[in-house]
Amino acid sequence: MKIIGITSTALLSLLLGIAAPAHAQHEQQGEKQDHPQQQQSKHEQAKPEAEHAQRQRQPTQKQQQPQRAQQQQRQDQNKQSQHRAQQQQRGNQRPQRTREQQRVERSAWQQHRSQHWDSDHRSWQQRGGYNGYRIPDERFRGFFGQGHGFRIYGLPFLVVGGYPRFQYGGYWFSMVDPWPEYWANDWYDTDYVYVTYVDNGYYLFNRRYPNVGIAISISM
Repeated sequence: MKIIGITSTALLSLLLGIAAPAHAQHEQQGEKQDHPQQQQSKHEQAKPEAEHAQRQRQPTQKQQQPQRAQQQQRQDQNKQSQHRAQQQQRGNQRPQRTREQQRVERSAWQQHRSQHWDSDHRSWQQRGGYNGYRIPDERFRGFFGQGHGFRIYGLPFLVVGGYPRFQYGGYWFSMVDPWPEYWANDWYDTDYVYVTYVDNGYYLFNRRYPNVGIAISISM
């Protein structure tokens, strides 16, 4: 009986010894299986937060783009305004001429003032047609015509054969006709004029007197 009791006790101890490590190993495997699930759960929780943060940044970027475009537009408008102001300032600044230059120019212009414009002037058609230098079309559109007014004051000036001649746009313009007697005494200093091509020839028009064209000849 003692032998049977000792044997039973030994078997029970052996079974318990085997069962305990097996149970511990099973618990460790369970913990390992739970750990990836917890990591995946944390990753899934972090993903919506990242997407939400990205969605919050996107409206900000969309708002910044129109703001940058408006700022660029304002800068361009300011540059254009400054450019126009500079051009206007240059136009108001008259170059200085010596008294001798003023006297020569005034004398040349006054000598070619008409007393009876209707009978004194002639058109290019009456003169037999224009035979002088012709400005290329592209150049003409860029610098001449009714939309390109200028003042003769301060431009390079010569007297050739007793006739006034001035330079503009890279060309010399010689007055062929006298100017009307009813124009202002200093129209060549104060009035805006333009050069155009009508009736088979070039003419100088004064914006203050748009119905009168003075025949002119062009040379390089």
